[in-house]
Amino acid sequence: MAEEKPLLIKRYASRRLYNTETSDYVTLEDIAGFIRSGREVQIVDLKSGDDLTRQYLLQIIAEHESKGESVLPINVLTDLVRSYTTSANSVVPQFLAMSFEMLRDGQSKMMENMEKMNPMSTMPGFEAMRAQQAAFVKAMTGGMGTWPASGPEQTEKGEGEDLDEIKTQLADLQAKLARMNK
Repeated sequence: MAEEKPLLIKRYASRRLYNTETSDYVTLEDIAGFIRSGREVQIVDLKSGDDLTRQYLLQIIAEHESKGESVLPINVLTDLVRSYTTSANSVVPQFLAMSFEMLRDGQSKMMENMEKMNPMSTMPGFEAMRAQQAAFVKAMTGGMGTWPASGPEQTEKGEGEDLDEIKTQLADLQAKLARMNK
C-alpha cells in the first residue's frame, strides 16, 4: 500500500502559511488538527525551500504548553534542555522515539486483548471508548503511526504469555509515567 504524501504547507515571506491542497491559508492550530487526525505535514519556506517542519512543530508544542495544556512535566523539559548541552550523539532522540513506540504498542496490544477476552467489548459504548483512547494516543504521540495496529500480530507465544508480557509492559509504562510526574 502506498503511503500518503505529507500535506505540503508553504510559508510565504509574510510568514503566512498556505495549504497547497485546499489553496487557503492555515494557522498553527489548523496544522495541529491535521496532525491529530493522523496526517503528516511538511512545512517549507517558499523562497528558500528550507524545511521548517521541526520549527513549527516545536512552536505548536510551546503554544499548547503555555496555554496550560501541559503534557511534558518540568523535569522532562529540564532533561531535554540538558540533552542539548551534551554530545551530538545523544541517546535522547532514540530513547524518546522508542518510548512512544512502546507506548503505542502496549496500548494496541492491551486493546486487542480486551476485545478478545473481555465481554465488555460487545457492550454499547466500547467503540466510543476505544476511539477516545486512540485519539489520546495520537495526541500523545503526535500522530506517529496508527493505533490500533492494522491487524493482530502473529506470535509463537500463547495468549496467556502475550497477556503477561503486556501486563509487564503496562506496569513499566506506569512506573515511568509516575517517575516523570514527580
